[in-house]
Amino acid sequence: MNTKWQITKYLIADFMSASIAWSAFFIFRKVYIEPQKFGPLINIDFTYEFFYGLLVIPITWIIAYTATGTYREPFRKSRLREMGQTLLISLIGVIVLFFVLLLDDEIAHYKHYYISFLALLGFHFGLTFLFRFILTSITAFRIHNRIIGFNTLIVGSNEKAFDLYNELQGQRKSSGFKIIGFVHLNGNHDHLLDEIVPHLGHFKDVKQLINDYHVEEVVLAIETSEHDKIGKLVNDLEGTGVVAKIIPDMYDILSGQVKMTSIFGAPLIEINKRIMPDWQRSVKRVVDVVSAIAALVLLSPVLLVGGIIIKLSSPGSVFYTHERIGLNGKPFRIFKFRSMFRDAEKNGPTLSSKSDPRITKFGKFMRKTRIDEIPNFWNVIKGDMSLVGPRPERQFFINQIILKAPHYIHLQKIKNLKSSLNLVDLLLLILLY
Repeated sequence: MNTKWQITKYLIADFMSASIAWSAFFIFRKVYIEPQKFGPLINIDFTYEFFYGLLVIPITWIIAYTATGTYREPFRKSRLREMGQTLLISLIGVIVLFFVLLLDDEIAHYKHYYISFLALLGFHFGLTFLFRFILTSITAFRIHNRIIGFNTLIVGSNEKAFDLYNELQGQRKSSGFKIIGFVHLNGNHDHLLDEIVPHLGHFKDVKQLINDYHVEEVVLAIETSEHDKIGKLVNDLEGTGVVAKIIPDMYDILSGQVKMTSIFGAPLIEINKRIMPDWQRSVKRVVDVVSAIAALVLLSPVLLVGGIIIKLSSPGSVFYTHERIGLNGKPFRIFKFRSMFRDAEKNGPTLSSKSDPRITKFGKFMRKTRIDEIPNFWNVIKGDMSLVGPRPERQFFINQIILKAPHYIHLQKIKNLKSSLNLVDLLLLILLY
């Protein structure tokens, strides 16, 4: 499925609906609102402000939709949920437009403000949801009739996997599962699915299979005797970007008893991989960038003096950079003031301590006051790190940690922390807030 083209359809539809809604509202004001203040309408004058708004306002709407995650997963939209989300965003957006552009209009009666607000909301929400409803309905029709589907891998090979496959294939309206094969957990032969679904190997190869077959969904349908593998399976799927679903009894093992009723199709529960909604993620990003820029400006004297002292106190570069692992396991280059002597890690990565002889005299002071981490704010601006989150670590140490604490990998769902709080950070927070 062409995800980019599907997103483009929604972008075009939203741009058109916002443009038509603004045009309709402009005409409504000229025909109904303004004549009650200035007398009968002679003609509709499409001013510069109208054409400027016709370009800027739709683009602003699209930016707002993007920030709130409207265009994420365009093939998995629910029409009912879409209606609620469209209404909420439309309401908030129209309130902003009303106070920014319409509140200073000359009107005959204050009630015309309410009429204008409701008219703009009605035009915008009605047209936006209409176009989206058409696109979503076409997609739903194609999925239900098996014209398109999501490449799906079944983890499991015996009774539960066999029953699940038959139930999914027997659905009158498809749920979108396009099963491309299965992987087994125990044993190498005599799998019930062997005769009807391609056998793609062992579950330990699931990450490679996801890449090779462009898998979009993984369904865990394993036997009771194989429940000890659940933790390993969930960890292996972390960061792959696929939608993971489980049958209810496995969910019981993960988070307690659940009750659910299946009305249509197989009862499956999706493992939610999102820590926060898209709108919260966008707000957090804005706060990160604004705060990081302010911090670099306020602390620029410290950056300048610190850089000079580092250069004069020991040979080597002012800044130290190396690879750390960030959000979803993505590596990035972290920037810090150099606090160790040059070539301190020529023999490989080693954890440091307070008495580490590799640390310079000024480096000890910087580490104590966290001045060495001020350049991290550049990583925050770039989007590698966040002001709030777990500390980033090197892959060398992550591999060792996971051997003893496999669930450490789930910390990679969260963007890494800039630094722990210290006197510099406290001063910054006081100045900013």
